[in-house]
Amino acid sequence: MELQERLKEVWSRIAAAARDAGRAEPAVQLVAVSKTFEADTIRLAIDAGQRIFGENRVQESQGKWPGLKAETPGIELHLIGPLQSNKAAEAVALFDVIETVDREKIARALAEEMKRQAKVVRLYVQVNTGLEPQKAGIAPDDTAAFVRFCRDELGLAIEGLMCIPPADENPGPHFALLAKLAEKCAVKKLSMGMSGDYETAIAFGATSVRVGSAIFGAR
Repeated sequence: MELQERLKEVWSRIAAAARDAGRAEPAVQLVAVSKTFEADTIRLAIDAGQRIFGENRVQESQGKWPGLKAETPGIELHLIGPLQSNKAAEAVALFDVIETVDREKIARALAEEMKRQAKVVRLYVQVNTGLEPQKAGIAPDDTAAFVRFCRDELGLAIEGLMCIPPADENPGPHFALLAKLAEKCAVKKLSMGMSGDYETAIAFGATSVRVGSAIFGAR
């Protein structure tokens, strides 16, 4: 199956999962995860009509996305990998959405850069729902306080929460926890679900799903 056919199949499955959950289809956005793939491959997805993409690394993204964005107006680029504070300036300049705000130092750096560049980047807080020591993210019990800090002290408009459940666990309880935290924090967006579980995530209220290998193939 060609990339464009795989992309259309993912769109179709997202629409079906949304209908099954009693939700309007536009309520769920597809973030096509293009990390490690070259610009020519990404253009195939753009030519098919995909406009929202996710990348893991600032430096890799700088090598391909300025050109791709210049070619096609309306591209929305999400940072879905860890962000180091020394890359905050580059991240604010290139990305439209940063989904991995996970500590005070990063939040402060982003607030300063957005002010300096006079640019508003949409922000999500990453939550470590499985409390995995090797994984980034705010602990669930600390999420509400961290969102308040970002809003009240730094003036950041946190629009959503993001999580990556443990690979060896049923993702459903993690998605349910993130949805509950979003309600507590009064945020409307939920970035959850990847190639293997995005339909489950939609059933639990995901507003965006991050799908890479099901579109682009194995890395």
